[in-house]
Amino acid sequence: MEVRKELKLLADEKYRTFHSKLVPGKEHILGVRMPKLRQLAKRISAGEGWRTYLDGEPSEYYEEELLRGFIIGYARMPLEERLKRLKAFIPVIDNWAVCDGTCSTLKFTEKNKAVMWDFLQPYFHSDRAYDIRFASVMAMDYFQEEAYLPKVLDLFEQIRHDDYYVKMGVAWAVSMFYIRFPKEIEAFLRRDRMDDFTHNKAIQKIRESRRVTPEEKARLNALKRK
Repeated sequence: MEVRKELKLLADEKYRTFHSKLVPGKEHILGVRMPKLRQLAKRISAGEGWRTYLDGEPSEYYEEELLRGFIIGYARMPLEERLKRLKAFIPVIDNWAVCDGTCSTLKFTEKNKAVMWDFLQPYFHSDRAYDIRFASVMAMDYFQEEAYLPKVLDLFEQIRHDDYYVKMGVAWAVSMFYIRFPKEIEAFLRRDRMDDFTHNKAIQKIRESRRVTPEEKARLNALKRK
Protein backbone atom coordinates (compact mmCIF):
# COMPACT_ATOMS: atom_id res chain seq x y z
CA MET A 1 0.00 0.00 0.00
CA GLU A 2 1.19 3.52 -0.78
CA VAL A 3 2.58 5.11 2.38
CA ARG A 4 0.44 8.24 2.20
CA LYS A 5 -2.73 6.18 1.85
CA GLU A 6 -1.71 4.07 4.83
CA LEU A 7 -1.07 7.19 6.90
CA LYS A 8 -4.54 8.47 6.07
CA LEU A 9 -6.06 5.16 7.18
CA LEU A 10 -4.17 5.43 10.48
CA ALA A 11 -5.35 9.00 11.07
CA ASP A 12 -7.44 9.87 14.12
CA GLU A 13 -9.47 13.09 13.80
CA LYS A 14 -9.67 13.72 17.55
CA TYR A 15 -5.93 13.27 17.88
CA ARG A 16 -5.39 15.57 14.89
CA THR A 17 -7.38 18.32 16.61
CA PHE A 18 -5.46 17.81 19.85
CA HIS A 19 -2.00 17.54 18.32
CA SER A 20 -2.51 20.51 15.98
CA LYS A 21 -2.65 22.74 19.06
CA LEU A 22 0.76 21.45 20.16
CA VAL A 23 2.43 22.14 16.83
CA PRO A 24 1.35 25.67 15.87
CA GLY A 25 1.85 26.71 12.29
CA LYS A 26 1.58 23.20 10.81
CA GLU A 27 -1.57 23.02 8.71
CA HIS A 28 -1.22 19.59 7.12
CA ILE A 29 -1.51 17.22 10.07
CA LEU A 30 -3.33 13.91 9.62
CA GLY A 31 -3.48 12.89 13.28
CA VAL A 32 -1.50 9.64 13.37
CA ARG A 33 -0.47 8.67 16.88
CA MET A 34 3.25 8.35 17.52
CA PRO A 35 3.34 4.59 18.33
CA LYS A 36 1.61 3.78 15.04
CA LEU A 37 3.90 6.14 13.16
CA ARG A 38 6.98 4.51 14.65
CA GLN A 39 5.63 1.04 13.83
CA LEU A 40 5.16 2.08 10.21
CA ALA A 41 8.65 3.62 10.08
CA LYS A 42 10.20 0.42 11.44
CA ARG A 43 8.30 -1.70 8.92
CA ILE A 44 9.42 0.48 6.02
CA SER A 45 12.99 0.51 7.35
CA ALA A 46 13.07 -3.29 7.56
CA GLY A 47 12.08 -3.67 3.91
CA GLU A 48 13.91 -2.96 0.69
CA GLY A 49 12.00 0.14 -0.37
CA TRP A 50 13.04 2.66 2.27
CA ARG A 51 15.56 4.39 -0.01
CA THR A 52 12.86 4.77 -2.66
CA TYR A 53 10.60 6.36 -0.07
CA LEU A 54 13.26 8.76 1.25
CA ASP A 55 14.25 9.76 -2.28
CA GLY A 56 10.64 10.13 -3.44
CA GLU A 57 8.31 13.10 -3.62
CA PRO A 58 8.57 15.77 -0.91
CA SER A 59 6.48 15.48 2.22
CA GLU A 60 2.98 16.95 2.08
CA TYR A 61 1.99 16.05 5.63
CA TYR A 62 3.62 16.56 9.00
CA GLU A 63 3.58 12.80 9.60
CA GLU A 64 5.57 12.22 6.41
CA GLU A 65 8.30 14.51 7.72
CA LEU A 66 8.39 12.55 10.97
CA LEU A 67 8.41 9.28 9.06
CA ARG A 68 11.45 10.36 7.06
CA GLY A 69 13.31 11.39 10.21
CA PHE A 70 12.49 8.06 11.84
CA ILE A 71 13.59 6.03 8.83
CA ILE A 72 16.96 7.81 8.75
CA GLY A 73 17.42 6.60 12.30
CA TYR A 74 15.95 3.09 11.95
CA ALA A 75 17.13 1.84 8.55
CA ARG A 76 20.40 -0.03 8.19
CA MET A 77 22.88 1.97 6.13
CA PRO A 78 26.54 2.96 6.16
CA LEU A 79 27.40 5.84 8.48
CA GLU A 80 28.46 8.01 5.56
CA GLU A 81 25.07 7.59 3.90
CA ARG A 82 23.21 8.20 7.16
CA LEU A 83 25.04 11.47 7.75
CA LYS A 84 24.46 12.54 4.14
CA ARG A 85 20.74 11.86 4.44
CA LEU A 86 20.55 13.55 7.83
CA LYS A 87 22.34 16.62 6.47
CA ALA A 88 19.77 16.83 3.67
CA PHE A 89 16.87 16.32 6.09
CA ILE A 90 17.73 18.85 8.82
CA PRO A 91 16.89 21.93 6.67
CA VAL A 92 13.37 20.50 6.23
CA ILE A 93 12.72 20.54 9.99
CA ASP A 94 10.38 23.42 10.83
CA ASN A 95 8.79 22.45 14.14
CA TRP A 96 9.81 21.14 17.54
CA ALA A 97 8.03 17.79 17.20
CA VAL A 98 9.84 16.65 14.05
CA CYS A 99 13.08 17.98 15.51
CA ASP A 100 12.81 16.22 18.86
CA GLY A 101 11.27 13.04 17.46
CA THR A 102 14.06 12.67 14.93
CA CYS A 103 16.74 13.30 17.57
CA SER A 104 15.37 10.58 19.84
CA THR A 105 15.54 8.09 16.95
CA LEU A 106 19.17 8.67 16.00
CA LYS A 107 20.45 5.94 18.33
CA PHE A 108 23.43 5.26 16.07
CA THR A 109 24.96 8.34 17.74
CA GLU A 110 25.74 6.21 20.80
CA LYS A 111 28.38 4.28 18.84
CA ASN A 112 29.62 7.24 16.80
CA LYS A 113 29.92 10.05 19.33
CA ALA A 114 33.11 11.67 18.10
CA VAL A 115 31.86 11.77 14.51
CA MET A 116 28.44 13.07 15.54
CA TRP A 117 29.90 15.71 17.84
CA ASP A 118 31.84 17.10 14.89
CA PHE A 119 28.75 16.79 12.69
CA LEU A 120 26.69 18.91 15.11
CA GLN A 121 29.07 21.86 15.37
CA PRO A 122 27.80 23.85 12.36
CA TYR A 123 24.24 23.50 13.65
CA PHE A 124 25.11 24.99 17.04
CA HIS A 125 26.42 28.06 15.20
CA SER A 126 23.67 28.29 12.58
CA ASP A 127 21.31 31.26 12.20
CA ARG A 128 18.39 28.89 11.59
CA ALA A 129 16.24 28.17 14.65
CA TYR A 130 15.68 24.45 14.14
CA ASP A 131 19.32 23.81 13.30
CA ILE A 132 20.19 25.13 16.75
CA ARG A 133 17.38 23.25 18.48
CA PHE A 134 18.42 20.05 16.69
CA ALA A 135 22.00 20.39 17.96
CA SER A 136 20.84 21.27 21.48
CA VAL A 137 18.43 18.34 21.76
CA MET A 138 21.03 15.97 20.32
CA ALA A 139 23.46 17.16 23.00
CA MET A 140 20.83 16.45 25.64
CA ASP A 141 19.94 13.02 24.24
CA TYR A 142 23.43 11.64 23.61
CA PHE A 143 26.16 13.75 25.18
CA GLN A 144 25.31 13.81 28.87
CA GLU A 145 28.83 12.75 29.77
CA GLU A 146 31.52 14.35 31.89
CA ALA A 147 33.89 14.56 28.92
CA TYR A 148 31.40 16.58 26.87
CA LEU A 149 29.84 18.67 29.66
CA PRO A 150 32.20 21.71 29.46
CA LYS A 151 31.95 21.75 25.66
CA VAL A 152 28.16 21.56 25.70
CA LEU A 153 27.78 24.32 28.29
CA ASP A 154 30.19 26.54 26.41
CA LEU A 155 28.11 26.13 23.26
CA PHE A 156 24.86 26.82 25.13
CA GLU A 157 26.33 30.11 26.38
CA GLN A 158 27.23 31.13 22.83
CA ILE A 159 23.71 30.68 21.45
CA ARG A 160 22.05 33.97 20.62
CA HIS A 161 18.71 33.52 18.91
CA ASP A 162 15.32 35.11 19.55
CA ASP A 163 13.22 32.09 18.57
CA TYR A 164 11.08 30.69 21.40
CA TYR A 165 11.77 27.07 20.47
CA VAL A 166 15.52 27.63 20.48
CA LYS A 167 15.40 29.13 23.96
CA MET A 168 13.10 26.39 25.28
CA GLY A 169 15.25 23.68 23.71
CA VAL A 170 18.37 24.97 25.44
CA ALA A 171 16.51 25.44 28.74
CA TRP A 172 15.17 21.88 28.54
CA ALA A 173 18.64 20.52 27.80
CA VAL A 174 20.20 22.41 30.72
CA SER A 175 17.49 21.08 33.05
CA MET A 176 18.17 17.49 31.97
CA PHE A 177 21.91 17.92 32.40
CA TYR A 178 21.17 19.11 35.95
CA ILE A 179 19.69 15.73 36.89
CA ARG A 180 22.99 14.04 36.09
CA PHE A 181 25.36 16.87 37.03
CA PRO A 182 23.58 18.93 39.72
CA LYS A 183 26.67 20.58 41.22
CA GLU A 184 28.16 21.46 37.85
CA ILE A 185 24.92 22.87 36.46
CA GLU A 186 24.18 24.88 39.60
CA ALA A 187 27.65 26.38 39.31
CA PHE A 188 26.97 27.06 35.62
CA LEU A 189 23.70 28.84 36.45
CA ARG A 190 25.52 31.06 38.93
CA ARG A 191 27.83 32.39 36.23
CA ASP A 192 26.27 31.61 32.85
CA ARG A 193 25.97 34.13 30.04
CA MET A 194 22.71 32.79 28.62
CA ASP A 195 19.94 35.30 27.96
CA ASP A 196 17.58 35.95 30.87
CA PHE A 197 14.62 34.06 29.40
CA THR A 198 16.61 30.87 28.76
CA HIS A 199 18.36 31.12 32.14
CA ASN A 200 15.07 31.48 34.04
CA LYS A 201 13.30 28.78 32.01
CA ALA A 202 16.14 26.35 32.71
CA ILE A 203 15.71 26.97 36.44
CA GLN A 204 11.94 26.63 36.14
CA LYS A 205 12.20 23.29 34.37
CA ILE A 206 14.72 21.99 36.91
CA ARG A 207 12.39 23.00 39.75
CA GLU A 208 9.50 21.15 38.07
CA SER A 209 11.38 17.85 38.35
CA ARG A 210 10.40 15.41 41.08
CA ARG A 211 14.03 14.30 41.23
CA VAL A 212 15.12 17.66 42.64
CA THR A 213 14.92 18.19 46.41
CA PRO A 214 13.03 21.11 48.02
CA GLU A 215 16.36 22.47 49.26
CA GLU A 216 17.81 22.45 45.75
CA LYS A 217 14.68 24.08 44.35
CA ALA A 218 14.87 26.91 46.89
CA ARG A 219 18.54 27.48 46.18
CA LEU A 220 17.98 27.55 42.43
CA ASN A 221 14.98 29.84 42.73
CA ALA A 222 17.28 32.44 44.28
CA LEU A 223 19.33 32.39 41.06
CA LYS A 224 16.46 33.62 38.90
CA ARG A 225 16.99 36.93 37.17
CA LYS A 226 14.47 39.75 37.36
